[in-house]
Amino acid sequence: MPKKKDVFIIEENLGDLFAPLPAPVPKATSEAERLTIERALATIVRQMEISGNRPRTISDYGIYVKHFEAATGLTFIDEITSDHVYDWLEGMDVSNQTKLTRVKCLKAFLSRCFDNGWIATRFWKKINVKVDGRIKEGATERDIRVLLSVLDLGDFVQLRDATATLLMYKTGIRINTIVLLENKHIDFSAKLLRLDGAIMKNHSELLLPFDDTLCRLLTVLIKQNEAVRRAYGVKNNYVFITKQGGIISNSPTHNNIQKRLNKYAKQYGLKNINPHALRRGFAKSLLNKGANIAQISKALGHSNLAVTTQYLHLDKEEIAENLRKYL
Repeated sequence: MPKKKDVFIIEENLGDLFAPLPAPVPKATSEAERLTIERALATIVRQMEISGNRPRTISDYGIYVKHFEAATGLTFIDEITSDHVYDWLEGMDVSNQTKLTRVKCLKAFLSRCFDNGWIATRFWKKINVKVDGRIKEGATERDIRVLLSVLDLGDFVQLRDATATLLMYKTGIRINTIVLLENKHIDFSAKLLRLDGAIMKNHSELLLPFDDTLCRLLTVLIKQNEAVRRAYGVKNNYVFITKQGGIISNSPTHNNIQKRLNKYAKQYGLKNINPHALRRGFAKSLLNKGANIAQISKALGHSNLAVTTQYLHLDKEEIAENLRKYL
């Protein structure tokens, strides 16, 4: 017999029935009828939550839209113009890369306002910030060997960190996927990560192979996890857990693994030991071993090959040398 409160729970996902659609912008007859930036942001945040957007993405919307609102002194959505956006950018004492990140977020917010029918034209489309094309380097095999050689694999936390580091470098999975990884996602018999859409940024399933070294590390770690959870009376099936057996935060500022990787990088002089560098290192390693960009893009879970090329850290000389092979 189901509990009474259960009858109010809708199990079927109906979120796709009410996606925002472009609509005519109504002419406000009074200030009370005009849509404020604050109200627009609240509605869009709600839409994003229902659509399953990442908490970090939703948080960025709130931070940068509120910063724009405060810096420009604007109140209503229909007041915003290109000049306001340029003034906002000009007033920032930050790098162009940071400006680009912020304006992309604001433009995404304005696009959602347009889709909801609150803005008549996409006036922000041509607004951009030029950034030098400096490509970030990825982790190297040497970086990984140095780090693993100094970690004590007899210590639970260091074993966890070593396994997570090697897993990111050997499979390219994101740190947010790492913290959501469960025992069910690891197929030891086939030596495969079977990643379902629920833990992937692009919501697509992905199969990624792993080697004997990772197989051994994961086997030992999972066994140790059970002992930790029993000691603290915690029940879950996560592969990477805290010292008390709980789930690791996926917030960059509170993620245990990410913070400890930063600590190791400073302690041992390893500049490319961080989640993004490990992912880039995975991509470059595949390229060096003969994988084509389409295969690398699929392994990284990218939907755009242009994004994949940014991970490969190819300089002009290297490109020229590679092209020589086809002459």
